[in-house]
Amino acid sequence: MEHNSQQHSPGSTWFLSLGALGVVFGDIGTSPLYAVQECVNPVHGVSPGDPVNLFGIASLIFWLLMMVVTFKYILFVMKADNRGEGGIMALLALLPEKMKVPSPGKLGFASLLVIAGAALLFGDGIITPAISVLSAVEGLKVAAPGLEHFVVPITVAILIGLFFIQKKGTERIGNYFGPVMLVWFFSLGALGISHIVQEPEVIKALSPYYAFEFFEHHGWHAFRLLGSVVLAVTGAEALYADMGHFGRKPIQLAWLVIVFPCLVLNYLGQAALLIRHPEMGSNPFYGMVPSHWLVPMIVLSTAATVIASQALISGAFSLTSQAIRLGYFPRFTVKHTSAKGEGQIYVPSMNIILAVLCIALVFIFQSSAGLAAAYGLAVTGTMAITSIVFWMVCRHHWRWHPALAYGITILFLAFDLPLFFANLLKFFDGGWIPILAGAGFFIVMALWKIGRSLLAR
Repeated sequence: MEHNSQQHSPGSTWFLSLGALGVVFGDIGTSPLYAVQECVNPVHGVSPGDPVNLFGIASLIFWLLMMVVTFKYILFVMKADNRGEGGIMALLALLPEKMKVPSPGKLGFASLLVIAGAALLFGDGIITPAISVLSAVEGLKVAAPGLEHFVVPITVAILIGLFFIQKKGTERIGNYFGPVMLVWFFSLGALGISHIVQEPEVIKALSPYYAFEFFEHHGWHAFRLLGSVVLAVTGAEALYADMGHFGRKPIQLAWLVIVFPCLVLNYLGQAALLIRHPEMGSNPFYGMVPSHWLVPMIVLSTAATVIASQALISGAFSLTSQAIRLGYFPRFTVKHTSAKGEGQIYVPSMNIILAVLCIALVFIFQSSAGLAAAYGLAVTGTMAITSIVFWMVCRHHWRWHPALAYGITILFLAFDLPLFFANLLKFFDGGWIPILAGAGFFIVMALWKIGRSLLAR
């Protein structure tokens, strides 16, 4: 197997883990704000008044976090790096050249798959900052309804500021954002524990029995609900894409020691709350918060949600850099922002493209509700493609035994494909947005690589 080329001392590993909290885990770390809320939405026909339903939803979320994030990405996929960098383009770099470009002017199946996966991640990268910041700023309407008309201008101002500070580099951004996210994750865990102790039976949801029972009882409704449950793991691909910024070990350490336990505690806590107070299904996250802590938590949530945008922005920079190096993207300027980390980069042109497209989405849709259905489809497509290309790496780079390679990949796809198809149901409700954006990136990358291969002939 390939190993991350970045070696860290124990002290620097913990420091990098803190930085990773602020750059890598923002997206997946803010999912408790809306994942359970969306799962118990009346449109899904799943009543939050039934404890068995809540056990089922909590069980689905836990096992997705366990199997998709921990098992697939943390334990397996992140071991496939290209000079310390991760992401779907890193997988392509590990494959033999004949699989990528079998003949001049013709792209191989592996190249087409990876370009599609990268393009979808770029498409997701323009939605995440827009919907994250919009949803945070919309909290102003609750606190002060008179400020409703300022939501869009304030959102645009925050986005401009967020993209402006990218030139500082992920190390400095992590120094700013990391401590905030550390407080955020500890707050998630503390809130969860405070409600679990009042309804300790909710711990039963850790058993996969309740996830299977949920599907057996609800059938088609349960499958459709996967389009909402997936919100708990939408940041998974960003963990891999951002690996070059901080290294594999710091990201693994942060996930296993801080992020994963705190997320699980919070999701169980929300289920425990709804068992006792099903009427709080419209906003179970804030329903967990004691009244005297509500305003500070809104402020912290707003900061965390803005930070959530960083994971996809950093991932887009890494993907762009690798695509340029592999000849799949025009030669944009890539600036290295740290002497200590080769993968800590800033791509000014991509930063401008993402900023313009994000701000355009805010002006067009005006609210996070308008963009909500667009969330999930692109990233689940990339997750499924990552599994397939990972199989190619296992067979053609690491030379794994076919039975082992097929077995691992089938297990990955057993989770990825249902999530993807469940999100396809949202295509006409907004899922087309990242697909359309991704199509533009796909055309550019494919034509650029074909043109370069013809010129090199």
